[in-house]
Amino acid sequence: MASYVVAISGASGAIYGLTLLEYLLKEKHRVYLILSPSARLIIREEMGLDWGGRFLETSKILKKRYAKQELVYCDEQDMTAPIASGSVHSDGMVIAPCSMKTLAGVSHGFSSSLIERAADVSLKEGRRLILIPRETPLNQVHLRNMLTMAELGATLLPAMPPFYNRPKSIQDLVQSVVGRALDLLGVQNTLYTRWTES
Repeated sequence: MASYVVAISGASGAIYGLTLLEYLLKEKHRVYLILSPSARLIIREEMGLDWGGRFLETSKILKKRYAKQELVYCDEQDMTAPIASGSVHSDGMVIAPCSMKTLAGVSHGFSSSLIERAADVSLKEGRRLILIPRETPLNQVHLRNMLTMAELGATLLPAMPPFYNRPKSIQDLVQSVVGRALDLLGVQNTLYTRWTES
């Protein structure tokens, strides 16, 4: 069993983070989950899931939804959470989706939230850090922040699914991106159709 950090920030595309979370839990991995306050709103709007508006309320809902699974839900403002320390091991972190605000905070080392701090820990400990940015079009600030992250060793995986596999649903498109994120984490999966020569 490996251990991963999944952060869902306040950008459209919460389905990426939820699909990743549920796959890792199904495969019996431990997942430290962080939700930004905006993420809870977007999960409700885009997914129709009401996970509450405050940490304790959300925690109760998640304990019930993911009972008997290795989920550790962390308060986004709790800088004493295990993943705020480099001494607590994880096998990688994914921010899915990664808002431009979160990208800016991580790329400049702000550590003003647990998402930013956990990403900073991943960088300083030399662990895999994968960002799934969700914004379009991109301005120069966004691009500079992405370049900074790439130079620091993070992997940027824009939410750009392939179409060679002739997707038939939104879930097909989502699984293509999540499958690539899992590949980058070193987690075997069959979520998407891989390219083969004709």
